[in-house]
Amino acid sequence: MRHFISYFNDSVKEHWDLPAVTNYGKESYTYGQLAENIAKYHILFKETGIVKGDKIALYARNSAEWVIAYYATLTYGAVTVPFLPDFLASAVAELSEFSECRLLIADDIAIKGLNEDKANFGRMENVKDFIGVIAIKGLGVVHAADDSLGTVCGNIEKLFSKQYPDGITADDVNYYNDSFGMEDIVEISFTSGTTSATSKGVVLPARSLSVNLEFGRGIVPECVGGNVFAILPMAHMFGQAFDILFPLSGGAHIYVMPGKPTPARLIGGLAAVKPFMFLTVPLVIEKIFKSKVFPVVRKFPAKLLLKIPGLDRIVLNKIRNSLLEAFGNNFTVGVIIGGAALNREVEDLLKRMKFPYTVGYGMTECGPLISYRDKSEYVKYSCGIKASPIEIRIDSANPRRVLGEIQVKGDAVMLGYYNNEEATKATFTPDGWLKTGDMGILDAKGNLFIKGRCKNMILTGSGQNIYPEEIEDKINNLPYVIESIVVGRKNALVALVVVDYDAGKKAGLTDEQVDKIVNDNVLALNSELAAYSKIGYTEIRREPFEKTPKQSIRRFMYK
Repeated sequence: MRHFISYFNDSVKEHWDLPAVTNYGKESYTYGQLAENIAKYHILFKETGIVKGDKIALYARNSAEWVIAYYATLTYGAVTVPFLPDFLASAVAELSEFSECRLLIADDIAIKGLNEDKANFGRMENVKDFIGVIAIKGLGVVHAADDSLGTVCGNIEKLFSKQYPDGITADDVNYYNDSFGMEDIVEISFTSGTTSATSKGVVLPARSLSVNLEFGRGIVPECVGGNVFAILPMAHMFGQAFDILFPLSGGAHIYVMPGKPTPARLIGGLAAVKPFMFLTVPLVIEKIFKSKVFPVVRKFPAKLLLKIPGLDRIVLNKIRNSLLEAFGNNFTVGVIIGGAALNREVEDLLKRMKFPYTVGYGMTECGPLISYRDKSEYVKYSCGIKASPIEIRIDSANPRRVLGEIQVKGDAVMLGYYNNEEATKATFTPDGWLKTGDMGILDAKGNLFIKGRCKNMILTGSGQNIYPEEIEDKINNLPYVIESIVVGRKNALVALVVVDYDAGKKAGLTDEQVDKIVNDNVLALNSELAAYSKIGYTEIRREPFEKTPKQSIRRFMYK
């Protein structure tokens, strides 16, 4: 196993003049310019007394500057503590104190939130040898424990020129050395949490990031000059591993998309960037299908033609080619979907049209990859086979037929939760396997099929176990339904449904008529469900559910 910093070190030296990271439509940095900015951070760290193993927090939206700050921290030998931009400033202050961060790097939005309450800075100042907060653009001082930080930041250009009087060159890059060990802590990643209001700090050693990187390089050994369009949260491990670490280890060019990926903005960006691969979550693909594909296939004459052998191929090919063109028509790897289950109607259509996609599975605690399979071999409804750095077992007497908890083991697995021995102990089995909290089965060929979350399981009065995700998948395919969750209330199953009133208006329907259609259709699904899993009643909602950055619904809020 080779250290991930070693890969980045060589990539910077070899691809010095190639573009590395671009804020889509704005600033762009070559690999050499990454090195220059990383060097300025290293000077700042050294002059302010930061040493190997110190923790540095990163609280900002996706940007090229985020990538620079992230690599600057890791290549210095410090521990990165990235916070999702959706986190409240007060929570970031609290977690920065809890994880003993000596420095916090933030963007303008984060800074505004932190400044709204001086108590935020007060919490961080409780950390021994706390230095302060700096801006991710320009390295300006936001808050400092004393005047020394301002002095360093104000003289950073002079200090850089003194160290590199002729400018930095590829020969000056020497990020990796023997002091970097595989068991060294490199990241504390606070989970977004879909079932609990409390975040946990996942402690990741270098081996976790390294084996994930090597797995990616094994799939795509050559990506020099190729483009990646990054939309996933960079503070989340899925985005970090395969939108940042993997591309930049091999000379690829990352385009960072700012803001939320609406179908229109996303398709426009993909068409312009023409990425060789695209990482996304199911919700994004489902939104594209609901806005661009379903309106076509559900109407005459396409709906009729799709039922006629031979003619269906003409329609499917037309849709496929149109989608590929919208996505840049340059896929070698294809679309990689992860983070949650993909809607079955969407997947059926993707498979029928032979679209280049695959579905993977992972979690922060594994840095993140657990299972994956190339698009050419991917089995529908699965999430691939075990990734090389991982072993998988199903906690079941018959893993092929009887549902059980998915448990994993291997070099990718975390060290534990930061300063939380109780949670760490509860997450590992006595024989050292990590309990994922997901329920699934493994078929004879090793394909993993996930059925739901342990914590989401509803136990009925008759003792039956219900995994609501399977019911929700059916509800989400109904007309005028945006999303749904199924919960248990007073021995009854309740469908909470977010309704698309705009689509109803376009069809000439009042809100009351749309409500009735949705309610009737949900209850009609009961004919397809077992007696113990029938919906008791429907609760219509106008507002979307609260979500994590990877677009999973925060279920704990809707019990």
